[in-house]
Amino acid sequence: MKTQTINKTQVAEETQRITGSEAIIKCLIAEDVDILYGYPGGAIMPVYDELFKFQDQIHHVLTRHEQGAAHAAQGYARISGKVGVAMATSGPGATNLITGIADAQIDSTPLVCITGQVPSHLLGSDAFQETDIVGISTPVTKWNCQVTKSEDIPEALAKAFYIAKSGRPGPVLVDITKDAQFGELDFKYEKCQGVRSYNPVPKTEQRAIDAAAELINNAKKPFIVWGQGVILGEAEAELKAVIEKAGIPSAWTILGASALPTSHPLNVGMVGMHGNYAPNLKTNECDVLIAIGMRFDDRVTGDLNTYAKQAKIIHFDIDPAEIDKNVKTDVAVLGNSKESLAMLEQALNENSHEAWLQEFKDLYAIEFESVIKNDIDPTKEGLTMGEVLKQINIESKGNAAIVSDVGQHQMIACRYADFNVTKSNITSGGLGTMGFALPAAIGAKMAAPEREVVAIIGDGGYQMNIQELGTIFQQKVPVKIVVLNNEFLGMVRQWQQLFFDKRYASTEMTNPDFVTIAKGYHIDAKRVTKREELAEAVKEMIASKNSYFLEVCVEKEDNVFPMIPSGASVSDVRLS
Repeated sequence: MKTQTINKTQVAEETQRITGSEAIIKCLIAEDVDILYGYPGGAIMPVYDELFKFQDQIHHVLTRHEQGAAHAAQGYARISGKVGVAMATSGPGATNLITGIADAQIDSTPLVCITGQVPSHLLGSDAFQETDIVGISTPVTKWNCQVTKSEDIPEALAKAFYIAKSGRPGPVLVDITKDAQFGELDFKYEKCQGVRSYNPVPKTEQRAIDAAAELINNAKKPFIVWGQGVILGEAEAELKAVIEKAGIPSAWTILGASALPTSHPLNVGMVGMHGNYAPNLKTNECDVLIAIGMRFDDRVTGDLNTYAKQAKIIHFDIDPAEIDKNVKTDVAVLGNSKESLAMLEQALNENSHEAWLQEFKDLYAIEFESVIKNDIDPTKEGLTMGEVLKQINIESKGNAAIVSDVGQHQMIACRYADFNVTKSNITSGGLGTMGFALPAAIGAKMAAPEREVVAIIGDGGYQMNIQELGTIFQQKVPVKIVVLNNEFLGMVRQWQQLFFDKRYASTEMTNPDFVTIAKGYHIDAKRVTKREELAEAVKEMIASKNSYFLEVCVEKEDNVFPMIPSGASVSDVRLS
């Protein structure tokens, strides 16, 4: 991977007379942006011209598609905790960012997207490559704005970075007309410290903490479900302290994975449609359910009419809009999870719930015999996705960051990857975006070059942004790519098998030679078709210091279990 020494310069305190384009670059430098993902075009060309002069301070990554730029910025943000930045031109360049922006919005990922726009006197005239990107992006951004005057650029970008990162993070879009880029201004940059009427972190009330602690201290069968809010709040240590002090069995949503090591004795697995058997069943048996930094989405709750009706519900969240949105709570605790969990830990009694925890262990044993051992140690002839993850765990020692998009491969990766380090499960959660994994892995690896980054992708999603192999080649990003090839759109095929009488309508794929394509981009590549080849191939991939592509041809009609049918109760979890 290309590395550069980024020489950060302090923005001058005195006023400078510069162009709007130079102001944009100086704003990014002031916000400590070191990597920028983007694709040039006519309406953003003045900014790229200025960017050329600042190559020693900002490393621009030319992706092969604007969607790739947005997803790469997401991967960068998810593993670093910093704001990811993507840039594109007007019209189709801007609209190509929308899927990544929507993905970032539902998964609370901090992005700042900068788009060029036609000159202000042409707005509304249907000029070449004019699109109302502010109107288009409004439903999927935390905030957006259009800048038509150069003097408004510093304030707009300062506000953008503040809003994107503060409170519950999210994507922001700033659309800047071409005349604003060419115009001059007296430049001075001040970071935004607050926005009127915007309260990003509500105050945690002690009375709410006390009410939550009283319920937990008196509970016989307490159960914690945590989500990404713990990771976003950097509250991993506080979560661990709460869980261990109160001795509570605890499960995670897919975006919460890795906040607590997989091997922790109180970590009982994943909840949700393809989550573990025990935590799904026990959701409807616990007496107190403590939800931390999660939003009770439908893939976790199943049928809301039957979800945890026997339990008192405690909901910790930074966003007041999430309280009572899907599940009625008995105690709501607002605030940043790092602060609120620290306060809770102080109010909790030392406790253990060994008999209750044993119920989870007993159900895990059932799941292991029915599902897990057949996935990770199969005796059948065909390769399984689970055994691939097992080999990756062995070679990476559970320290790799696993990047996936959506489908069977995602569920297998979430279920079977060992997560020893936080921010290790980078996946498309709420939007479920095919094509996310490859560019997101690029951003993750560039943000954390010291970490092993392994993209686990299905053959369908891989081809949605396969062009980003060009970015990997040009940037020399040593990301590892594993395509689990079953020659199907696997998750859709599974539903067709189970619920549509095996009518495999438009889900079987005739794929190209993936290994030859990878080699065309000068990426080391190998295909595995037999079990006896797998261990050595994975070992070679992880040991490589360069980018590496591994195609594993797995069984065509294998399914992911456990499974909760769409709209069913979490108690209706199926093992086959």
